[in-house]
Amino acid sequence: MSGPAPSSGHDDAEQEAWLITYADAITLITLFFLLLLSMANFDVNKYEQSAAGITRDIAGKEYTAPVSLLKADIQDIVYEAQADQAVNIETTGRGISIELSSSAFFKSGAAEFREEALPVLTKVAETLKAPRYVYFMFDVQGHTDDVPINTPRFPSNWELATARATTVVRFLIENGIDPEKLQASGFAETRPKAVNRDSAGNPIPANQALNRRVAIEVTAMSLEQKKRLQMKAAAAAKETPRASMALPGAPSDTPAPAADGNPAPAN
Repeated sequence: MSGPAPSSGHDDAEQEAWLITYADAITLITLFFLLLLSMANFDVNKYEQSAAGITRDIAGKEYTAPVSLLKADIQDIVYEAQADQAVNIETTGRGISIELSSSAFFKSGAAEFREEALPVLTKVAETLKAPRYVYFMFDVQGHTDDVPINTPRFPSNWELATARATTVVRFLIENGIDPEKLQASGFAETRPKAVNRDSAGNPIPANQALNRRVAIEVTAMSLEQKKRLQMKAAAAAKETPRASMALPGAPSDTPAPAADGNPAPAN
């Protein structure tokens, strides 16, 4: 007399459980190699798109990338100030570019700001130093058109472009941006956004105005830069004077002066 036949339903359930585990493992391995591929040629926007997709698929939540948040914040400033002709924000392969029109922000042939441009630039600086943007670097680049300049202070467009970039960097530092997150460079007329002249050699004023700009190139920090910033913050925290952490009304270690003006003896 033969025993009862094994249940096929039980075997099917075990096989399905194994397949689910196998599929999960393959999915995780695929995601791992996709991340390695994206980091091999690092593109901030592609990375953040991948992060958003993974967050949405796994956690079921929407994810807004810091670069996208920063771009939206700067666009709000430009919109409120009605400065869309003076500030242009573009997405780049490594982050975003905040382009300041030299005609709107600087005096002609000079590296000094126009007074009317300072409120907008102040709001931009306040945004860039926000805690959620702490891991961004800011490369400030000066550009000119092809019209030569020759003054005692600016013998060529190289000096003018560099001076304007440096002026922006100094302003950002004065408004609380960490100097280690900044750098300044000048490119004169070597990187135009549009051709300065037509085929006959005649200037195109609109294009020349477009080329006169200072660009704040915003990029994500490398892991090494993040580590250096974190170490600097930790060292600064250790060096904070103990007196600054004392509670209000706490007794002082310094003896109070006596009536004759000499320090009273310590207890």
